[in-house]
Amino acid sequence: MANGKKYFGTDGIRGEVGKGVITPEFVLRLGWAAGRVFSKQGRGKILIGKDTRISGYMFESVLEAGLAAAGCDSLMVGVIPTPAVAYLTRAFHCDAGIVISASHNPFYDNGIKFFSADGTKLPDEIEFAIEAELDKQIVTASSELLGKARRIDDAHGRYVEFCKSTSGYLNLEGLNIVLDCAHGATYDVAPKVFRELGATVQVIGVSPNGQNINEQVGSTHPAALQKAVLEHNADLGIAFDGDGDRLLMVDHQGQAVDGDELLFILAKHLKQKGKLDGGIVGTLMTNLGLEVSLKKLGLELVRANVGDRYVMEQLNERNWIVGGENSGHLVCKHVTSTGDGIVAALQVLCALRETDQTLAQAKTGMRKFPQVMINVKLAKKLDVLALPAVQEAVARAELELAESGRILLRPSGTEPVVRVMVEGEDVTQVKSVCGSLAKQVEQAVANT
Repeated sequence: MANGKKYFGTDGIRGEVGKGVITPEFVLRLGWAAGRVFSKQGRGKILIGKDTRISGYMFESVLEAGLAAAGCDSLMVGVIPTPAVAYLTRAFHCDAGIVISASHNPFYDNGIKFFSADGTKLPDEIEFAIEAELDKQIVTASSELLGKARRIDDAHGRYVEFCKSTSGYLNLEGLNIVLDCAHGATYDVAPKVFRELGATVQVIGVSPNGQNINEQVGSTHPAALQKAVLEHNADLGIAFDGDGDRLLMVDHQGQAVDGDELLFILAKHLKQKGKLDGGIVGTLMTNLGLEVSLKKLGLELVRANVGDRYVMEQLNERNWIVGGENSGHLVCKHVTSTGDGIVAALQVLCALRETDQTLAQAKTGMRKFPQVMINVKLAKKLDVLALPAVQEAVARAELELAESGRILLRPSGTEPVVRVMVEGEDVTQVKSVCGSLAKQVEQAVANT
């Protein structure tokens, strides 16, 4: 992998069930390896949660067996959002937390994510240590040292109370909301949070069957929520992804409000309250419109690499509190330790309540720039950005856009393509520049 690791990507280990490493045999070894690493300071204690995929039952069992073989105890919390595992890992003083989920991917994929004892993503050195153990033969601890497993029956209630507390127990009476839970991990807890805070709540995507997670619902398929908001004459809608760490919102007119626009609403509100110094962390894909709008507020936008891990690194380095991705993975560090769809939604609702604005009104201070992206296929592994012809083509395109646009060439981490992205004020110019640049990149690749 590009990060120098054999198995871990930017967000754990993920793939199609039954293929590659996403097999019962590998996950058993992964549980043992993690148990070995986390129990080196004594008897380890690991919290395990999952989303609604049918394969979660299988991987939950083998993970627990692997941990037990290494002498590590397991606390099982069942189906629960990924950020809930981060919170509960801290609350139960565990050595680590594990989530069985492939987030917004279809049901036939699955993966394993880890959290540290303080509810953050694992540092590189721990992931390298787990990988080192994975290459060893499993050695079962002696019988008196084997780990035990127990279920935590009140995990959902604890997380619901935590979410409510992050908003200062915001009063949502009089607010009509539609929630789309993607047939995923938020299907039970999210409606409880918003109803207990007083909102009138309509729900879709709350009937998981193990195979319908993210299927035409959730933050990656907003059409279902847009339709439901209009049908119910709701004030707004909130969609989560399969594991609950992302969100997308829909205003009363049925218009989608993405992560960049939600970041603008949060930043503007926190700035007005005197709680935001410095700026916001976005990514290479963050819309130029957000950068321009933040500048008008006297706030800086710093772009991290794509991935919430890199957003969090920049937030920690600068001691800033808010950042995220246009996909809706938002981090509110002043109230929690990781990206959390429910908590981020509540922070947006706090801003709307305190300013007495609708979602549509709150986002008007930001105009998204038109953005066009074309994928150029690669027949072989190639450092496209190092090709002189590509560098020259990018320089010419940047000259044409002048100060009114931005160009990004980004190799995909999952497909043999390079993404050519252009954004700017004029949509006609953006389309023209992107199309021309993509052809030049394609030609340069063909000539190597």
